[in-house]
Amino acid sequence: MIPDDLLGTHEVPAASDMEELGRRLGARLEAGDLLVLTGPLGAGKTTLTRGIAEALGVRGPIQSPTFVIARTHPSLVGGAPLVHADAYRLSSAVELDDLDIDADGSVVVMEWGRGKAEGLRDSWWDVEITRPVGGRGADTMCGDLARASAELDDDAPRVVVIEKRTA
Repeated sequence: MIPDDLLGTHEVPAASDMEELGRRLGARLEAGDLLVLTGPLGAGKTTLTRGIAEALGVRGPIQSPTFVIARTHPSLVGGAPLVHADAYRLSSAVELDDLDIDADGSVVVMEWGRGKAEGLRDSWWDVEITRPVGGRGADTMCGDLARASAELDDDAPRVVVIEKRTA
């Protein structure tokens, strides 16, 4: 259970601070907890998850699950495993259901899961990460995604908003 002092808005100046926020979250999570992470490419979703994983004491490494969709990281300390999933390439909650994620027996961190992962639990933690973008962007055939990626500033601080949600 995430304590009240971690709910709300957090300014996160650097990647190390994002991992520390993840460690603070992870220290309070238990089997059955679901975190739905939302934010643009490079916002720090996987970095936050690395901190969560460290606090949970699970086997790593923690990498973006974009291409495998979901990875289960077993506990090395007798606690709940971490399921780190990415719903970006899924078109619906039905496809997520097909993954057969053990939402009751694991801590589940779902990147890009808003609008898809909420059916896994009656309540969940909504974590939105924002970061500034700037510049003119890149004019490429890839369109908005390439422009957004080109505009992201890796050294810019992030804002993380953590809220409790219920179905």
